[in-house]
Amino acid sequence: MNLYSINTGHFKLDGGAMFGVVPKSIWHKLNPADENNMCSWALRCLLIEDGNRLMLIDNGMGNKQDAKFFGYYFLHGNDTLEKSLNKHGFTCDDITDMVLTHLHFDHCGGSINYNSDRTKLEPAFKHAKYYCNEKHWEWATHPNPREKASFLKENILPIKESGQLNFISEISKLINGLSFIEVNGHTEGMMLPIIEYKENTIAYMADLIPSAAHIPIPYVMGYDTRPLETLKEKESILNKAVENNWTLFFEHDPSIECVSLEKTEKGVRKKESFLLNIL
Repeated sequence: MNLYSINTGHFKLDGGAMFGVVPKSIWHKLNPADENNMCSWALRCLLIEDGNRLMLIDNGMGNKQDAKFFGYYFLHGNDTLEKSLNKHGFTCDDITDMVLTHLHFDHCGGSINYNSDRTKLEPAFKHAKYYCNEKHWEWATHPNPREKASFLKENILPIKESGQLNFISEISKLINGLSFIEVNGHTEGMMLPIIEYKENTIAYMADLIPSAAHIPIPYVMGYDTRPLETLKEKESILNKAVENNWTLFFEHDPSIECVSLEKTEKGVRKKESFLLNIL
């Protein structure tokens, strides 16, 4: 098995929304905001090469939305999904398995593209099976008012229409060394991939712990639908991670890909930060 960090660009979100009840006087030291209170965040995905399988976990926000949309989220940087795949010798056509932790636009927007004349939406990974939690699929396709703006039908419905949609759960075994933990604080049925890699266990944090700055238990995003559930889930996974020497992989940290953990008098905290490719 080989693992590759896939950078699809950066975008901006309101710092207050990203840190919830944590005051700006504290969080701005962790991720400084611009004059509009917006902080830059990564759109970092993970590619697993296992024999003849090439599995991508999440795919960023894509580029098919209009200028008004990108005016809200400020997609920036030189990285794209295609460039990052190409850097490792792959293309979108090589992807055999597309795993979606959940269906918020910044995690699944690259799933679907327009055709050449922008008249039809079609899967970006035409040879891949797409995987999603069935409970979350129902949640996303019948969205509540709070999350509706994050579930864009053009990112989601064409997956099912293509016939490429498959459902997974915590007991699914897509490849050896890959398992899942279901969490429900951020959104219903989000799936966290847990990967056994060489002598390491890598936990893909998705939006449970979007960045290293979110490791402390109270640092919970304002976007979460059940913040008290997130607190419990974070505490459980962080304790398990530190006890079993897991590596955390962050989808949204603007600069840190991975960390190891340690227990301190303040709770579980970052021990060391490093790039995925040193493992």
